[in-house]
Amino acid sequence: MPNANEDNPTALSQVQRRAVSELLRVSPAADDLARRFQEAGFRLALVGGSVRDALLGRLGNDLDFTTDARPEDVLKIVRPWADAVWEVGIAFGTVGCQKDARVGDTVQRFEIEITTYRSEAYDRTSRKPEVSYGDSIEQDLVRRDFTVNAMAVALPEKEFIDPHGGLEDLAARVLRTPGTPEESFSDDPLRMMRAARFAAQLDFEVAPEVVTAMKEMAERIEIVSAERVRDELNKLVLAAHPRKGLGLLVDTGLADHVLPELPALRLESDEHHRHKDVYEHSLTVLDQAIALEDEGPDLVLRLSALLHDIGKPRTRRFEKDGRVSFHHHEVVGAKMTKKRMTALKYSNEMIKDVSRLVELHLRFHGYGSGEWTDSAVRRYVRDAGPLLSRLHKLTRSDCTTRNKRKAAALSRTYDGLEERIAQLQEQEELDSIRPDLDGNQIQEILGIRPGPAVGKAYKFLLELRLENGPMEHDEAVAALKEWWAAQD
Repeated sequence: MPNANEDNPTALSQVQRRAVSELLRVSPAADDLARRFQEAGFRLALVGGSVRDALLGRLGNDLDFTTDARPEDVLKIVRPWADAVWEVGIAFGTVGCQKDARVGDTVQRFEIEITTYRSEAYDRTSRKPEVSYGDSIEQDLVRRDFTVNAMAVALPEKEFIDPHGGLEDLAARVLRTPGTPEESFSDDPLRMMRAARFAAQLDFEVAPEVVTAMKEMAERIEIVSAERVRDELNKLVLAAHPRKGLGLLVDTGLADHVLPELPALRLESDEHHRHKDVYEHSLTVLDQAIALEDEGPDLVLRLSALLHDIGKPRTRRFEKDGRVSFHHHEVVGAKMTKKRMTALKYSNEMIKDVSRLVELHLRFHGYGSGEWTDSAVRRYVRDAGPLLSRLHKLTRSDCTTRNKRKAAALSRTYDGLEERIAQLQEQEELDSIRPDLDGNQIQEILGIRPGPAVGKAYKFLLELRLENGPMEHDEAVAALKEWWAAQD
């Protein structure tokens, strides 16, 4: 294991103690697997993120290993040992497996990936890495993205391998590349986004020479597939410090290629300075939305908070009285959100939810300072549907004014709206608002067959329900007949 005779012995000794503790915990599974590789004539080492996380004291049960064994040899070794094996990544030299192992008094499940020593690189036009296998762990580590991910622990002897000073960088909380940043980012341009993601996840600083390379090579990100960019962006947004990573994407120019709507929010100030910095406002809304999460990181909420104002640059108008307006920016923003998320290959459901929240984020402010009718409350709940709890969080987060009196007033008004919703929900089952007569009843009462007329009648009754609340059956029948008689 690492020795602590370095420039920062206190930090390194703390790292050392954490690593020993973490590695002892996973030893029952890791050592058993390593002995099987040893008996077959191969080497096995814990590597990359697993070693980094062990040193940080946050190693989970997802373990990454590297080996000189080729994938077909790895399969021969793990199939008799593992509880389940999968070959999804075998084209890239990775075999996955699952193993339940006793750790102390409990049985724990380990998710394991074993990758053959390799090197990979992009050519100028490729969207997929070219993989070739290596013969030494040193060769494998030099191709890794950052020094803190280029460390290994050879098993079962627990020999620490750190040819690029990853331990020192980990103690200093800095991200550097094993070789030159230019070589690293040429091999895989997605590593530029990974730098921003790790900064957001680990709260590390990115070394100046790495930032410089990111700025100079930002356009290279365009050869990476939309799916890989999306997955990296998701990890960044779901991280503990997403503002840090997003700021790095914007400052280096990477966001211009993967999420151009974000840097576009940095509107130039008008001469009167009458409007906020929309970019900083959006990041603050994201921070505030995160603070309201109650069941862990919520990607839909976070993306909605980040993108809620992206329609502002396109709708900005300088009014005659000197004010700046952004009329209908929520509608424009919803369309822009849908377009960007579609380009990044998000699921239809995710696109629908995020763009809907962007569209609805101003709805609360359309009802003034609290004079909500029962009809308005019903429509608010109906339009939000299953997104209502997220809309509550987004709307509250969208208040970034420094005027404490104004902020308190907005909060009280929204408190009042939530109370009204709760009261009406008790009385009317707001979550499932539907007309007092269904389609079959409409056909029977009016003596008509299925068709557009039934849909129009249903819509009429739904509007009546939203406006007036629940109706008695006879009252609904009478209203339907009166409406029908007035139709041409």
